[in-house]
Amino acid sequence: MVLLSQTGRRAACLVAALLTLGATAFLPARAAAPQAAAAPTPGGPVSGIALENLDPSVRPQDDFFRYVNGKWLATTVIPEDRSSYGTHDQLYDDVQDRLRAIVEGLQKSADPADPDQRKIADLYGSFLDETTVERLGLAPLADELARIDAIANREQLLVAFARLVQIGSGVPFAGSVHQDAHDPARYIFDIEQAGLGLPDRDYYLDSGARMEQMRSRYLAHVQAMLELAGAAQDAAAEQARAIVALETALARIQWTRVQNRDPVKTYNPYALEALPGLAPLDWTLLVRELGLQGRLSSLVVSQPSYFTALAALLRDTPLATWRAYLRWHLLSDYSPYLPAAYVSEHFSFYGKALRGTSQDRPRWKRGLAVVEAGMGQALGRLYVAGAFGPAARQRMELLVHNLLAAYRADLAQLSWMSPETRQRALQKLAQLTVKIGYPDKWRDYGALQIERNTLVANVMNARRFESSRNRDKLGRPIDRDEWEMSPQTVNAYSASERNEIVFPAAYLQPPFFNAQADDAVNYGGIGTTIGHEISHGFDDQGSQYDASGRVLDPPGWFTQADLDSFHTRTRALVAQYAAFAPVPGYPINGELTLGENIADNSGMAVAYQAYRLSLAGKPSAVIDGFTGEQRFFMGWAQKWRGKQRDSEAILRIKSDPHSPREFRGNLPERNLDAFYEAFGVKEGDRMFLPPEQRVHIW
Repeated sequence: MVLLSQTGRRAACLVAALLTLGATAFLPARAAAPQAAAAPTPGGPVSGIALENLDPSVRPQDDFFRYVNGKWLATTVIPEDRSSYGTHDQLYDDVQDRLRAIVEGLQKSADPADPDQRKIADLYGSFLDETTVERLGLAPLADELARIDAIANREQLLVAFARLVQIGSGVPFAGSVHQDAHDPARYIFDIEQAGLGLPDRDYYLDSGARMEQMRSRYLAHVQAMLELAGAAQDAAAEQARAIVALETALARIQWTRVQNRDPVKTYNPYALEALPGLAPLDWTLLVRELGLQGRLSSLVVSQPSYFTALAALLRDTPLATWRAYLRWHLLSDYSPYLPAAYVSEHFSFYGKALRGTSQDRPRWKRGLAVVEAGMGQALGRLYVAGAFGPAARQRMELLVHNLLAAYRADLAQLSWMSPETRQRALQKLAQLTVKIGYPDKWRDYGALQIERNTLVANVMNARRFESSRNRDKLGRPIDRDEWEMSPQTVNAYSASERNEIVFPAAYLQPPFFNAQADDAVNYGGIGTTIGHEISHGFDDQGSQYDASGRVLDPPGWFTQADLDSFHTRTRALVAQYAAFAPVPGYPINGELTLGENIADNSGMAVAYQAYRLSLAGKPSAVIDGFTGEQRFFMGWAQKWRGKQRDSEAILRIKSDPHSPREFRGNLPERNLDAFYEAFGVKEGDRMFLPPEQRVHIW
């Protein structure tokens, strides 16, 4: 049951997604010697480097990211409806244009033999029908608001929590059904902290002037939304203060994002009858109202201390405050589907104040987002039907093949790893599954009810459908074919519990993959993405899971000596990234971003090895004056081309496990000796790190 999970156990990577044909699985056992890809074009390959973006006034030895992307950075203006902009956004826009053409085509003519097509058209149409949305006003939420207003005791409050969380409205907890990290053959239900209106607990607790200002603007926004919904000004102001005070109390008892990265400490199974000893709540009532009764005998509590403290808050906070809190979250979570006044007020805070954007996205893009959220796989099935060719797929298969082979070779020769740990690492790699393109089995949306003129009801139905679909996995065999992203998602992810990495079919075009280009830029682009995702199985989180997806207590499948050596290297990487601040006073959180930084550094190192092995001892081609080794690194740096507003940078520093793009494009090279050789980096250059300070992990 996906209930707006806040912490999660999957490493979803905001990286270049892999676009190719079909869904298939590649196992490292098939990856023997690396193979060279066929020549991409009869006339010979191109470099694949966007030469027009190079800034020759910047030395690559001093600032490689700006050397590769400097002219683009100097001339590109972030669009008014964006808080950041770069390569991922450009490709996202391309995908959106394709999806718009598909959906608008369905509005004109949907195949009656495919019921999903009419549902997609009606869901999209219900969002575009502003006339009906304005006419209905707040009426579509009237029943839920009345139920909230009628809460008269703590039991009814728990019932409301269970009902609202299933329609995607914020409450103080979230939950999901997923593979049991201690018993990979079954599903388990997790419950975890949630319920904040601001992006992270730090927004409530940090004492800096910028955060103080943000809290003041948030308070004003909450009051404005309550007034829009009919509350008198004085009453709205009083309720807003109580709501923000309650959320602040929730923030104080929540675990930090760094604490939530620990898969051992966040795995705390409790038998249902033992839960009242943790938190004196009516757990039987809550389990029943969540639709879990009879489906499980235990569940996993991610943050036990949070739920103990939450029980006290539920006891001591007046019901009137809880009613105001639930009313606010319902209004906030559904404001994008209400009349323009609600949409505008919602955007004024979450768009303008929080992210720094001055203009909302066009309505058609927001409508596509509704379809993506509600029927993503149905839309993806139509998206992939005519978008790809077999030559591109074949080339991608070779890249995956070679990356897996290079990783096996790297594991076999790591100087700091003992034979015992190495054997277990190779076993884990041998059982890794790689999914490419789109799922073999498409999701069945037959039970989802969609009507043309009921936008809010459609959104509620879609969220209930997903909650029910997720809940119904309990008691069933693990679905190894399930995908957590739609094929059109510009992203990729690693699922440690299933020991798999997944590359949705989101794009196959420059700068991530260029079918017309020499191999070097593709290894630096999509090759490093493949290496990044493989590396997640061996980062500080993924390395705690064995080959079957079972989480292990330290030292896990490491020997203690190897684990100590691993931690020495990761601590150095934490310090490297923490030394940089995208916004003055807001340095990168090296502990929060550690897993992604490990994957970036290791993915680059392994992809470079794969590229060198693919040359089979031959020198790389010189194209546009650059060697293949140079173009490999340039392919990496141009992959991260982008810029962001300060507000967005701060939000991501507080909440995103990825480092900002500029630093992803500039820091891993400093740890790889091959970069120094390719560009002649020497002591005194800004990109230089003394050899003893370079971090080599995988």
